[in-house]
Amino acid sequence: MLEIYGIAEAVADLVQSIGGLDFIVPKAGVGGGMEVKESVEVVSLVKFTFAFMASIAALFGTGLALAAKKFAVKIDPRVEHVKDVLAGAHCGACGYPGCEQYAEAVVKDPDVSPGLCTPGGARTTAVVAKITGKVAEMTEPMFSRIMCQGSTSLSARKYIYEGLTDCRAAVLAGGGDKSCMYGCLGYGTCVEACPFDALAMDGDGLPVVDIEACTGCRKCEKACPKNVIEILPGSKAVIVACHSKDKGGTVRKNCEIGCIGCRKCEKVCPFDAATVENNLSSISVEKCQVCGLCVSKCPTRAIFDFIPERPKAFITDKCSGCQRCMKVCPVDASSGVKKEKHTIDQAICIGCGICTAKCPVQAIDGTFNAAAVFEAAAAKRAAREAAKAAEAAEAA
Repeated sequence: MLEIYGIAEAVADLVQSIGGLDFIVPKAGVGGGMEVKESVEVVSLVKFTFAFMASIAALFGTGLALAAKKFAVKIDPRVEHVKDVLAGAHCGACGYPGCEQYAEAVVKDPDVSPGLCTPGGARTTAVVAKITGKVAEMTEPMFSRIMCQGSTSLSARKYIYEGLTDCRAAVLAGGGDKSCMYGCLGYGTCVEACPFDALAMDGDGLPVVDIEACTGCRKCEKACPKNVIEILPGSKAVIVACHSKDKGGTVRKNCEIGCIGCRKCEKVCPFDAATVENNLSSISVEKCQVCGLCVSKCPTRAIFDFIPERPKAFITDKCSGCQRCMKVCPVDASSGVKKEKHTIDQAICIGCGICTAKCPVQAIDGTFNAAAVFEAAAAKRAAREAAKAAEAAEAA
């Protein structure tokens, strides 16, 4: 009987909460014979609930508004403008984690160049410079360089690898299947890492860089477990494309095109740019003048030249007959009488550009570096003239 009374009471309470109706519920126990009237005013309850919730919302809203005003960080609108004109690749080529970080740095830091967004090119540099009020100075393009030429047909293997087609997976198996522990494994991890499709595998197991698409973002460099990718200035077109530090005999066993540390590049370089340490030659980016003399002397073709055919030099009418070109020419292609116009034998000239760089009156043209040499000379003359003008102004 008690169970029936309990169910009836529960049903009554449910209906009362929904409709606010009156019920007479019999009660069991002491005083169970009494009739009790129970009712709920739904409208009043709803009004109270809404008033309570509105008060709580107003209280928290006011608190949040005051906190936001007190701790608000002012954002320079130029940061958003710069971010909008950047390439948006978040590649890291600028040296910052992403475009937003670079945009903030270039706006707030006067020492940060507006030309660091290499994917954006000259146009982006000009717009960023205008927004920030800085000088639009283009930085030299940087490209990925593959420091290994040991393709499948030119290098030996320790074993047959049958795992994931990934260099990072292959290197876990005893350092990789290549006999040369420094060489490219050739499974294309760098290709997958490149966000600009600037890398592709050739038919012989080596990655090839498309410099038209490459931005020097370093993602491929970081992805390579063998560290055979370096990011170098585009103008430095002569590199030792090998990282092996093994002795010459070991290198010859492992690869047909590796550096054997013979030092012939050291002996022939007129700028002391080539040095051999730990059985490996390296060419200084700062000292190298890209003459290419070391390329022809390397017995294993480990030195790679990105300028396969250099244009020949010729002497213009500016020549004063100082004979400087005769002194510096490594192949004796220049000849002439002192104080008279000289000539260069085109059949002998290798187009190294050394004479162009050394000529005091910029009378030698035609070489790959002629434009850069003339531009630098013009800048020096302009600087001297500006200095003289400043001195004259001070004297007056």
